[in-house]
Amino acid sequence: MPVHRSGLHRIRALATAGAVLLAVLSLPHPAAAAGSAPTVPPRGSARMGMGVAAHDGSGGLPTVRSTRTEGVDVSSHQGDVAWTTLWNSGVRWAYVKATEGTYYTNPYHAQQYGGSYDVGMVRGAYHFGTPDTASGAAQADYFVDRGGDWSADGRTLPGVLDIEWNPYGDACYGKSQSAMVSWIRDFLDQYRYRTGRNAVLYTATSWWKQCTGNYAGFGATTPLWIARYASTVGELPAGWSTYTMWQYTSTGPTVGDHDLFNGTLDRVRTFALG
Repeated sequence: MPVHRSGLHRIRALATAGAVLLAVLSLPHPAAAAGSAPTVPPRGSARMGMGVAAHDGSGGLPTVRSTRTEGVDVSSHQGDVAWTTLWNSGVRWAYVKATEGTYYTNPYHAQQYGGSYDVGMVRGAYHFGTPDTASGAAQADYFVDRGGDWSADGRTLPGVLDIEWNPYGDACYGKSQSAMVSWIRDFLDQYRYRTGRNAVLYTATSWWKQCTGNYAGFGATTPLWIARYASTVGELPAGWSTYTMWQYTSTGPTVGDHDLFNGTLDRVRTFALG
């Protein structure tokens, strides 16, 4: 039976309405989009202290600086760093991210590590530890072989293990507290074997309590770099009665992450020598 022209128009209109309805139904619900999981950053993008403000907050600046020496820490996020500007502002030491896991090296390491040295700073390198990707010893080797070595020239600081909240997943990298302690020991032992120096350990007290059970066994031999964005360092992790360095802000001038060495510049140089 032939279909009248008015019937054809009606069929086409219904088809169009159905297509529009399907398109609308396929759109994500606003509430679902608002409650979706946060975007996970790409591997290699972690930097020292990136979880501190979110977990511990921030507020206030150090009230006493006369016996402390200003420093900075940098990574690929800063790109080519204006080292002369930092030197002229009073910064005298620096740490540069060298590696992460066993899969990433900082593409700006040469400019940052060499540039800080060239303006007169005492400088060193740090490794962002990812205990869920490789053993501590393997990551220590990767670090030493790619910029984290130490030399007794008076201008090179010992390497740092940056161990903090996991930016890519579970805060403790899926490890129990005892397993985390074992992983950290594995890294520290291998670094000392390779370089003859004890690595510095960078962490925040709240993470240390959560992920190691506030383990006290490293304080006797491992220098502490504490992260806390406040007017005082606050409570230190178990095992340490003092700190060597303190990251006190992520919003400093020129470079965001600013730090204080617990002593004069002569003490910084003595520490570099070992």
